[in-house]
Amino acid sequence: MRSKLKESETLELKKSTSQLKSAIISIVAILNKHQKGELYFGIKNDGTVIGQDVNEKTLRDVSKSISDHIEPRIYPKLEKVKIKGKTCIHVAFSGKEIPYFAYGRAYTRVGDEDKQLSAKELENIILKKNQDKLRWDNRFSEKTINDVNAKQVKEYIKRANAAKRISFKFTNVADTLAKLGLIKNGKLLNAAEVLFCDRNNLKVQVAVFAGIDKLTFLDIGQYEGNIFTLLKKSESYIKEHMNWRAEMKEMQRKEIPEIPVRAIN
Repeated sequence: MRSKLKESETLELKKSTSQLKSAIISIVAILNKHQKGELYFGIKNDGTVIGQDVNEKTLRDVSKSISDHIEPRIYPKLEKVKIKGKTCIHVAFSGKEIPYFAYGRAYTRVGDEDKQLSAKELENIILKKNQDKLRWDNRFSEKTINDVNAKQVKEYIKRANAAKRISFKFTNVADTLAKLGLIKNGKLLNAAEVLFCDRNNLKVQVAVFAGIDKLTFLDIGQYEGNIFTLLKKSESYIKEHMNWRAEMKEMQRKEIPEIPVRAIN
């Protein structure tokens, strides 16, 4: 045990369980800021150990009060401990379902103090929490590792290595996608599906119109595949159907497109 405990953003000290309500508020404040922390009953906020009477009923009452007054519910670990020969209660808690509420209100930790969250601060926490859930590319795909085009993944990593954008090398599909953040809990994300699975819902329609009214087609087609395949096919289609002219200079033929090729890359 440390020589003298000191309150911080993750540690709260209470002289006794008579301060249970403020202790519960502190637990919520710490959870909303750090998602884990600890609290002691029987120690003054300056670190002086005074101890208190503790029995099984005391521990049950503290546990029940925490359970009853914090939402979403948490299940802390409570234990009777001896500090400098005096009996105290140690509470270890954690939780990731922020925001947490104590007695219907949300708090956050600022130094060793508990501050009630404003409506705007609470809104920002909720938006941040749900940001990943709202993004389509971070949702789970119905595809599996077996649907991934391994050659495409290898080529992607090779290009990224050459451009010095990625330092790690390709090992196998699963490990590489995990390093790219395209696998979560062993499942492919939608981003992995559209990037590296040949069979997905992506489609690109290409066409050459007879005029600017877009009513008459001289040519039309549709491609399916992963993003890299679609980009390559679309670029080839444009090159094949754009107008080109030839220039002869110094006995060499130079073909010049009507628009720069780099404009479609």
